[in-house]
Amino acid sequence: MYAIIKTGGKQYKVEEGQIVKIEKLPVSEEENIEFDKVMAVSKDGETEFGRPYLDDVNITGKVIEQGKNKKITIFKYKPKSRQRKKMGHRQPYTKVLIESIKA
Repeated sequence: MYAIIKTGGKQYKVEEGQIVKIEKLPVSEEENIEFDKVMAVSKDGETEFGRPYLDDVNITGKVIEQGKNKKITIFKYKPKSRQRKKMGHRQPYTKVLIESIKA
């Protein structure tokens, strides 16, 4: 059984017991979270799609960790003019354990 949820402007395929890294959510660690924007659910080979979301499906998860990804380096330059700009970025994330999918 799996479901497709939407959070942080992205869509994720999740299953029970799976650990997912999603965009940062304003939730503290070891706290439970419920996803209400469920787009599709597949159970026993039958798939049900929402228009745009399913109302009778509950997906609960537990926040494991709040953190930041590896640093990426952005380097811009223009040749022959000595213009250089070096920047870095670390995207924050929330690591969630999917506990149950109730359809």
